[in-house]
Amino acid sequence: MKKVIIVGAGIAGLTAGIYALQSGFDVTIYESHTIPGGASTSWRRKGYLFEGGMHWLTGSSPKTPLHKLWREVGALDDHVKIYNRDPFSTFEDNGQQVCLYRDLEKLRQHFLELAPDDRKEIIKLCRDIKKFTRMKMPVLDIKNVKVKHKSAPSLSMLLGMLPALPRMSFYAKQTAREFAQRFKSPLLQHLLEGIVGPENNASGTLFTIASLVSGDGGYPEGGSLGMANRMAKRFEALGGIIQYGKEVRKVTVQNGVASGFIINGEHIPADAVIITQDTRVAIDNLFDAPLHEPWAERMRESVKPMMITFISVGVEANLSDLPESLSFVTDEPLRCGDLSASIVSIYNYAGYKGYAPEGCTAITSGIMGDSYDFWKACKEKGTYETEKQKLAEAFIHILAKKIPQTAGKIAVWDVATPLTYERYLHSYKGSWMSIMEKGRKMESYPSKPESIKNVYFAGQRLLNPGGLPVAAETGRKAVQYLCRDSNMVFQGNI
Repeated sequence: MKKVIIVGAGIAGLTAGIYALQSGFDVTIYESHTIPGGASTSWRRKGYLFEGGMHWLTGSSPKTPLHKLWREVGALDDHVKIYNRDPFSTFEDNGQQVCLYRDLEKLRQHFLELAPDDRKEIIKLCRDIKKFTRMKMPVLDIKNVKVKHKSAPSLSMLLGMLPALPRMSFYAKQTAREFAQRFKSPLLQHLLEGIVGPENNASGTLFTIASLVSGDGGYPEGGSLGMANRMAKRFEALGGIIQYGKEVRKVTVQNGVASGFIINGEHIPADAVIITQDTRVAIDNLFDAPLHEPWAERMRESVKPMMITFISVGVEANLSDLPESLSFVTDEPLRCGDLSASIVSIYNYAGYKGYAPEGCTAITSGIMGDSYDFWKACKEKGTYETEKQKLAEAFIHILAKKIPQTAGKIAVWDVATPLTYERYLHSYKGSWMSIMEKGRKMESYPSKPESIKNVYFAGQRLLNPGGLPVAAETGRKAVQYLCRDSNMVFQGNI
């Protein structure tokens, strides 16, 4: 039995580990953190659970190809409740409110009533949303791999995608902000540009709304860490081992063939290595010399990291009467270095059990944008903790003005910066996805380098913009390449 070692117990690493075990390999995962999940994580502070990763899961619906994958790796099962909040998000300004409903006809009527002058654009948008509901991320087998159960899209699925293809380039050629400016209503503008972020191209906006309308994009019970723990449990039940608190320093290579890696000065031998740490970091740091293959150079040049400064508060009040996802305009912008947010977005977890003490509420928010250099400078000057506190206090002040019942009721606050994510994830500039700029196609990167044998890559950076589905799909694909190279049957042991 060939020994496989995996760098990282995030979603990609756990997925790869499960499929490798099911395909007949001996697998150990080495994780630098003390818990599984990677970027799919949550943390507790004084009795409050703060969701730090997933806000919705593509593939939560049984109607999608991804759903089968999530069930195979234990992320979902018959006992996991899926929350499909509706409205999905709400935007408020000057007493007016616009909602992103999951029902397409309800959404259409709501938009038309709110912004009759935008009738023409609203009708076009809803028509395109309906087309995009047929677009599903497929789960495919690589060429020439032996598989126990074939995975391929049906003809009806492929034909169903055709109507949306001509419209994809229309949305990809503009940012979400530029697309939102086609509407006259400021409410619609702010709602639409905030779904995937104003810098990303607008195709992400359509894909997200269409996913919600089709019944997908739910939030699994237990959130990010709950999902990661279920996957880790599945992995260990199959006989896999996770070594926590073990940071991989180097992958060892002899005569162009990977032979294991170095941890704390010790060489851990293996027949194959699967690297699920951020590929953008791994190609520079995990080998004796950085990889300079053409795809690696493209990645260095093209990756534009998506970053967030994440704010969490525990409120000694029940906020279940408020929207679960709320954005609003503030007359006192929230500032973080050079970033200034005049629109504040919050996630309200009052409706979820276990996220706060009885009668209390966990709330999270964040400032999107590249604040890495600001926080790094703060760290060097010794003002890091002071600046985090200033940001938390500014957010708490804004929150109290918007939601008076939070005033004087903050039990705990927490701020995670890009440096926090960099420390725990070893990700590029502390980013957790890549920005999909306008005009950019969905570029994918190879699962294995040409210059080193027995090394495989997986993780969200291999297909922009990234996300949980990409992490899982690339973990699966890495094992298929491993099986093909080893003449093993993918999932042959189940």
